[in-house]
Amino acid sequence: MTPAAGPSKTPFYFKTQLTLVLLTGLKARNLVELREQLAVVSESSVYYHTHHYLEQHQLLTPEPPNDFAYWVVQVLQEDRVGEALAAIDIVRFNTLAALRQAILAELDAFLAKKPLLRESPPGEEFQFLRSVLFSLPTREQASNLSEFRECLTRVSTSSLYYHVFSGRLRRPLGVNDFSDWLTVCLGESELARRIDQLDPYTYTMEGLRRRVIELVDERLKAPTADAPA
Repeated sequence: MTPAAGPSKTPFYFKTQLTLVLLTGLKARNLVELREQLAVVSESSVYYHTHHYLEQHQLLTPEPPNDFAYWVVQVLQEDRVGEALAAIDIVRFNTLAALRQAILAELDAFLAKKPLLRESPPGEEFQFLRSVLFSLPTREQASNLSEFRECLTRVSTSSLYYHVFSGRLRRPLGVNDFSDWLTVCLGESELARRIDQLDPYTYTMEGLRRRVIELVDERLKAPTADAPA
């Protein structure tokens, strides 16, 4: 394991995020309409319906189903396709476009069997919403691994969510912000790999914080780790 060569010239600036939720005006009464609308809604709508539960319900684990699966099971009572939608592992997808296609594929597979469509009761249609994300700076920044560790103990769960979940959907695609900085700026490729291999959807936000700190602590205690600057 090659240690980082001292402080980074590019500090890691911790940010946080605020989310504004907006109505799209699109709704679905059955699976055909759900499929049709899902194919055309913005990616910000796909993001909202597959990620918002994770951000808002930080104490729940394992991960709850996405909104599509929940509505299909609870409202349409189509358990089979609902379970297939709930089983989609969103951590595998580096883009929202790919995630959208995976959901559409499950709906297409079910609809190809020409099932008798069930309609939602009046007032229980699927309402498509979308997220508008705002990133905000915090006071926390780190130039080395020790500072990074200390910042992790202080930042909000919204900041963790921004850098781990939202970060995977920014470039470089599929890599959280922590792992990207650790690799590029500190040369800590092994630590970055271990953090990136964590499945964040199986942790609470506080559980994820603790696990990342544990990995950083292991690295700081390693004989080859740099002493704090």
